[in-house]
Amino acid sequence: MVNGNRVKKFRLIAVLLVCTASGIGAYYLPGTQATAETGFAAPKEAPAPKAKYSEFPHNVKAHQLECANCHKFPSENWNKVRTGDAAFADITEYPKHDSCLSCHKQQFFKGRPPKICSICHVNPGPRDSTRHPFPNPREIFDLSKKGKTATSDWVVGFPHDKHIEIVSRNERPDTGFVRASFVRGSTRLAGEESCSVCHQTLSPQGDSPDEFVTPAPPKLGDAFWLKKGTFKSAPIGHTTCFTCHSADSGMLPGPSDCATCHKLKPEMPKADFDEKLAKSMKIVDKRMMDSWRRRDSSGKFQHAFMAHVDMECAMCHTVTEMNTADPLTKKVKISSCATCHVTATASDGGALNIEVEARTAKPAFQCVKCHIVFGKLPIPESHSAAIAAGK
Repeated sequence: MVNGNRVKKFRLIAVLLVCTASGIGAYYLPGTQATAETGFAAPKEAPAPKAKYSEFPHNVKAHQLECANCHKFPSENWNKVRTGDAAFADITEYPKHDSCLSCHKQQFFKGRPPKICSICHVNPGPRDSTRHPFPNPREIFDLSKKGKTATSDWVVGFPHDKHIEIVSRNERPDTGFVRASFVRGSTRLAGEESCSVCHQTLSPQGDSPDEFVTPAPPKLGDAFWLKKGTFKSAPIGHTTCFTCHSADSGMLPGPSDCATCHKLKPEMPKADFDEKLAKSMKIVDKRMMDSWRRRDSSGKFQHAFMAHVDMECAMCHTVTEMNTADPLTKKVKISSCATCHVTATASDGGALNIEVEARTAKPAFQCVKCHIVFGKLPIPESHSAAIAAGK
């Protein structure tokens, strides 16, 4: 009887092994659970990605601390990074070692050199303490090897509705000083002059015979190549902001209230941008590339085009609704384009009419008049509605 039970036990084990190997009995294994629909095991959650200690992601839960836990305001070198009249109290240096050691002591003594040291140091080691430039000021960081490819974990929330009236007043802020951002002259700036306090045309062509940002291929024909004056600039550092929000003025949020403006980057909408195409153009201006990567309307829109250059910003942008931390508030709606580019019929010359009519006649047609990537996608309902309204 004992031998018979032992044989049965061995047979059962053999069956289980065969079933497990073939996947049939997987839902019996510890750590799995059968689904009601299929009876098979529901897949386990994918393991968390292995920590990459050569980077410091702010969006990791353990790193979501009060900014002051690591960044001390102001940095000891604030008047060395910016000098003379341009200097102002700011965070311009990486945190000290004790900010990292409380959690990462093990990583500090692992590897030759330890990977974690490369976050801040150019060539980690006891003989070289040289650091990468800190991401602030951007004007310095963007020119460094690390800065040219770095992407920020943050977006900066700038609510235009709270600032447009203040900026448009051409008055000395009650701070005891004024920076070049504020232009003197009349008592008030017009709306467009107000926008130009922060936004100027990037790399305008001016009198140059070269219309492209970088030399175009000799046989370009009607193919696309990025032109000068396509993008507008925006402040990339604290200089403009601290004109009013300074340590001297006491205006809130103050310069040490980092989290008021700096928000973890949300999921960004898909942009009308082709990384491979942009790379072939060899554009080195990071502000230009950052702007292009965020173009979620028309990737080709050129601000300096002769028909656009005299238009008011409010023709396309709903300025008072724009908050730079929310990408949806910055999207240019097709109704803005329709003002000029939709006509009663395609024969009347409306660019949108012509493109949509061509796509309707030939589904393989790509709408490249305005778009780089989006022109391959199905025609959006908003475009069809704009044409219908134009009739």
